[in-house]
Amino acid sequence: MSHPKTPHVVDARYMEPPGPFEATMEMLDTLKDGEKMLLLLFREPHPLYRVLRQNGHSYETELLPDGTFEILITR
Repeated sequence: MSHPKTPHVVDARYMEPPGPFEATMEMLDTLKDGEKMLLLLFREPHPLYRVLRQNGHSYETELLPDGTFEILITR
């Protein structure tokens, strides 16, 4: 899946936990500093936000009309 914001996308909307977290961490490990990835979910991942901040990543969250949370994460 490609997206205008970044080619690195994890569509975790239909994954069961802990799949979204694991897929996000695996994708982050492949990114170079400054690269971005996009995580798509149907709920806001508050525990993930803590882990991202602890590891020095920044993120922006946008709620789309269909109920999808787009979390754009920068390594």
